[in-house]
Amino acid sequence: MENQPDKKAMCSDAAGRVFGKHSGFRKLKAYQVAELCYDFSCRFCERYIPFKDRHHDQMVQAARSGYQNLSEGSEDSATTKKLEMNLTNVARASLGELHKDYVKYLKRRHLSHWQQGEAVFEKARTLRPESLEEAAAWVNAPGAEQSREERVANLGAILFAQAHWLTERLLDGQARDFEAEGGFSERLYKARTKNRQNGKNR
Repeated sequence: MENQPDKKAMCSDAAGRVFGKHSGFRKLKAYQVAELCYDFSCRFCERYIPFKDRHHDQMVQAARSGYQNLSEGSEDSATTKKLEMNLTNVARASLGELHKDYVKYLKRRHLSHWQQGEAVFEKARTLRPESLEEAAAWVNAPGAEQSREERVANLGAILFAQAHWLTERLLDGQARDFEAEGGFSERLYKARTKNRQNGKNR
């Protein structure tokens, strides 16, 4: 039998009724930003935090938890909405933790923590880089008034704040969907009931 990688394995009408929509995490803005944040933190820690410093491993693992739990929650949503929401909440907590870590780093290094309303903060907030290279280009922009260390740490704080906000919005949407449509057990019941009714009407 020929391999058909472009064809979805779970493509039957029954699978759609029973499992619903799931595993679309790559299209989620929250996941995209969280994955970028992981790459960003890996490079940041490599360059600015010694490997032996416990913050190095903690920040990398927390960043990994952010995007990994979003993907796992999306996969698990096929059979358990409760676990999807639990994992999304874990991701939210991890991303919030990283935001605090970047703010603490700025304080430990006696660097300026940019605030809303400052021109440089607003520029960084609206940057919304889609790749690590794009973020690095902004940090290393020639002629910048701030040091690279200050720019990269503040951009990290901003990116994680944005990822945290997007994940909260995702969690809110999941709660509303669950309230309106129920979970896996309810889909099973509805699918079986509809199948029996169709059988009687034949």
